[in-house]
Amino acid sequence: MGGVIAAGHPRTAQAGADVLRVGGNAVDAAIAAVCVSLTAEPGLTSLGGGGYMLVAIPGGEDVLLDFFVEAPGRGAHQSRPAELLPVSVSFGDAVQVFNVGPASVGAYGLPAGLCEASRRFASRPLSELVAPGAAAAREGIALSAEQAYVVEILTPIFETTPECRALHGLPGEPAAGDVVRNPELAATLERLGAEGDRPFYEGDLAAAVIAHLEGSGSLLTADDLAAYRAWPREPVQARYRGRDVLSTPPPSAGGILIAYALSLLERGDSPASTEQLVAVMEAAQAERTPEFLEGLGDHDFVERFASSRMGGTTHVSVLDGEGMACSVTCSNGEGSAIVVPGTGIHLNNMLGEQDLNPLGFHCHPPGRRLPSMMSPTVVLRDGAPELVLGSGGSNRIRSAILQTVVNVVDRDMPVDEAVRAPRVHFEDGVVYAEPGVDLEGVEATGHTVSRFRAPNLFFGGVHAVQAGDPPAGGGDPRRGGAVVVA
Repeated sequence: MGGVIAAGHPRTAQAGADVLRVGGNAVDAAIAAVCVSLTAEPGLTSLGGGGYMLVAIPGGEDVLLDFFVEAPGRGAHQSRPAELLPVSVSFGDAVQVFNVGPASVGAYGLPAGLCEASRRFASRPLSELVAPGAAAAREGIALSAEQAYVVEILTPIFETTPECRALHGLPGEPAAGDVVRNPELAATLERLGAEGDRPFYEGDLAAAVIAHLEGSGSLLTADDLAAYRAWPREPVQARYRGRDVLSTPPPSAGGILIAYALSLLERGDSPASTEQLVAVMEAAQAERTPEFLEGLGDHDFVERFASSRMGGTTHVSVLDGEGMACSVTCSNGEGSAIVVPGTGIHLNNMLGEQDLNPLGFHCHPPGRRLPSMMSPTVVLRDGAPELVLGSGGSNRIRSAILQTVVNVVDRDMPVDEAVRAPRVHFEDGVVYAEPGVDLEGVEATGHTVSRFRAPNLFFGGVHAVQAGDPPAGGGDPRRGGAVVVA
């Protein structure tokens, strides 16, 4: 079928391209790539996490699959969870505290999401699509320099349990070229391909998760897992420069904020100046009020709104030869350091993310999807996908995607150049900027400016593909991105 894929590691992208070459569609390729990313991008994603997948089909229905993490606690007998374990993580110029341990674990969604995507859209058997991921987990993948850095900065979390230390080869300093293996995950992926997702939610794998957490103070119950489903939602849509931009609806925050920012830019000149971009980012942040969010159709969304976090997140963008687009973003938070014996599954720490729990920890009612800034996005021109993109990077996701869209649509940049271009981000009264951004106009407005000395993963990791003859892609070098044309 052919096509193009962009992802967070060369092996991740190659797995998807291999599927395209044997006739698989964009969703087939994305599923295969996600399964390989579980080993190629450790610390960023896991079967114990969740995410979103946006699928756009020319002449068909556009669908957003929501398989993000849910708040647990259905049928919980204990009234209070265990104490969260705070861990300080250094990013060089800043230190951030993350909370991990059994009480940080929410109901995972990735197995359900992959299986629902397969049932709805795939043209190849799921067993075939998980096979590259299983092989990668069993045989091992060498860490890229960027992924080695992620493991290094998350080591204080991984060191909190012996099973997580063993999974990541600790003690020892992670380095590019170190081979990551997870043979237990290989067997688990093979079961996903052969049996589907039900063993993860109602069978022996679910029982293994609950048994491992038994007595630890976790709120996750067998009822939570049995009730979990991946939900189809209608994408948020915005008009921009004669195009339709699709992204994630509530309870995700990212898509509605991107749509709002684009609507503001649509009223102004093209292309926007740096000061205009900053003004739009500032306006979007200021609009995060209860009234604004209620007007977007989710009346309790304000209680679930996420602010910034490091974001253990990765993304895959695919466009196949028939014009089908698939944009999928997955996250494990920073990981809880709880690895379920015999499965290779590292469970998420979403209940320990301060910015996902703005009213306090463990305040979400059981069954509520937690918030996220993740925003898989597709730009349509005349009804057909023109640009497919998404990013990791927490609160910077929305500004990274916004600027990439502007670079391609308004500035007519090739997609690779658009992804690599220096970025700016406004947050909490500060304008953050990479080298090469013209800040003269911004400084004249009196904004506080924080200059980075080099491009930095702080500004996200946009992996994007663009329709054309031939199609093209941009893998973000800030996060080790790669592109393969099939």
